[in-house]
Amino acid sequence: MKIATWNINSVRLRAPNCVRFLETYSPDILCLQETKTPDEFFPFDPFRELGYEHIHIHGMKGYNGVAIISKLPFESHDIHHRCGREDCRHIAAKFKDFELHNLYIPAGGDEPDPVINDKYAHKLGFVEEMTAWFKDTYTARTPLIALGDFNIAPYEHDVWSHKQLLKVVSHTPPETERLAAMLESLDWMDTARHFTPMDEKSYTWWSYRNKDWRKSNRGRRLDHIWVTQALKPALKSYQSFTDIRDWESPSDHVPVMLELKL
Repeated sequence: MKIATWNINSVRLRAPNCVRFLETYSPDILCLQETKTPDEFFPFDPFRELGYEHIHIHGMKGYNGVAIISKLPFESHDIHHRCGREDCRHIAAKFKDFELHNLYIPAGGDEPDPVINDKYAHKLGFVEEMTAWFKDTYTARTPLIALGDFNIAPYEHDVWSHKQLLKVVSHTPPETERLAAMLESLDWMDTARHFTPMDEKSYTWWSYRNKDWRKSNRGRRLDHIWVTQALKPALKSYQSFTDIRDWESPSDHVPVMLELKL
């Protein structure tokens, strides 16, 4: 069972890249964030032609949007609204062996001050709400997967410079502390760091502003796949597809994929 997540930064623009990824690596499930399209304009056909017949989406014009694209049938699926907003950031699907939550946590703007920056306040509130909701809705024994663009690089080696980014949104202590609380809420496992040592650099995002992203390598690990302890025995491998950042018309994120033995 292979499950991948990718902030695609416009699914209509980058549908060919999605198709190429699916043809090359054949995940059973692909979760997308920042699809940036209303549901009626979602490009269903390229995915269905590859055998991904089960598609659950929630999108809006120009912003946000999430999708679960699967070869496997859903037992059920849901749309969740957070922080009193209907801004297309959380969908879920139940499969035979687990329940999957696809999240697009707000980026948070540029100023790490919730008093003067509503986007940052929204981000902190979103993570707090998710933390409480997971704990109130499930137990640590529930087989769950939470994944997506969390827009937070939690650990020292999840960013190119821990010291320089402590005051940069995505790595500030109010964000990383709240994400740590969310991780602890159900004793989640951060699968990237299960397979990759904590002292090893690990990135999934490189800014478009860096003309030679590979040379500068100023990355951040913003994209995550978490599992509850119930799925720990099934963990097989984790992969980050860094080379996809070099594809034509790339997203600024690369996909990551978890393989489970179920």
